[in-house]
Amino acid sequence: MHVEEVFGFDKKAVSVGVYGTDDAAHPGVARTAAMNESLVGGRIELVSRPQETGIRRYRMTPTQTRQAFVEAGWKTIVAFQTRNPPHVAHEMLQKTAITTRDGVFVNPLIGRKKSGDFVDDVIVRCYESMIQNYYPENRCRLATLHTEMRYAGPREAIHHAIMRQNYGCTHIIIGRDHAGVGSYYDPFAAHKIFDDYPDLEIAPIFFPAFFYCRKCITFTNPRACPHGAEDREQISGTKMRAMIQEGKAPSEFILRPQVSKIILDHPAPFVD
Repeated sequence: MHVEEVFGFDKKAVSVGVYGTDDAAHPGVARTAAMNESLVGGRIELVSRPQETGIRRYRMTPTQTRQAFVEAGWKTIVAFQTRNPPHVAHEMLQKTAITTRDGVFVNPLIGRKKSGDFVDDVIVRCYESMIQNYYPENRCRLATLHTEMRYAGPREAIHHAIMRQNYGCTHIIIGRDHAGVGSYYDPFAAHKIFDDYPDLEIAPIFFPAFFYCRKCITFTNPRACPHGAEDREQISGTKMRAMIQEGKAPSEFILRPQVSKIILDHPAPFVD
């Protein structure tokens, strides 16, 4: 960095502006509070790019992703942001989105996460397995996004959309409580905020939560299924982590068997 400016900043104002709260229990607010008192700005000069090996083997630049989409013949590309291994419900979201689009760009976030989230190696290996076993050829592209989760809810949803717009995507799936944490954000705040950004060149796709209904005998969502919770195969993240820590595999309607095996065989699947 060629330093051009050093300046202080108001941590509380930053926290409220980005996260909508200054509650120290919020992981993003805690990270902001732990920062030093000054910020440094200036021109960045790339000396050398890190080797694209190990967890970085799927890293791609926007130039590379745009070229890959052209080579695949895709004109409409749906981005999928995730910080978790693929639930079958997530797979159904992606496949539903590409029934009327050319392909899905699965772009897991690789980097610092909060305690209890899945580690990066598990996320990548699970997606490799899911794509190999359950996707038709030339309908899904995997690339990793190397940054960190901020858990900023609706504002982070906009940031996620802008990054995927830069990659060349035309659409992005925005789920319930996108980039949320705890109960800090309304579950659909990340849907509503897109009304305030009409100049984006990427279109959000909003889906309710998918689940398997034993009576409908299919994966569906509350808008299409009249049956109650007792007929639905779904599980909270907390309960799923508890099952995995006990060495139990969730139902095949929650996780594909190959995905469950990767997680259960990993010596430390969760961030400490």
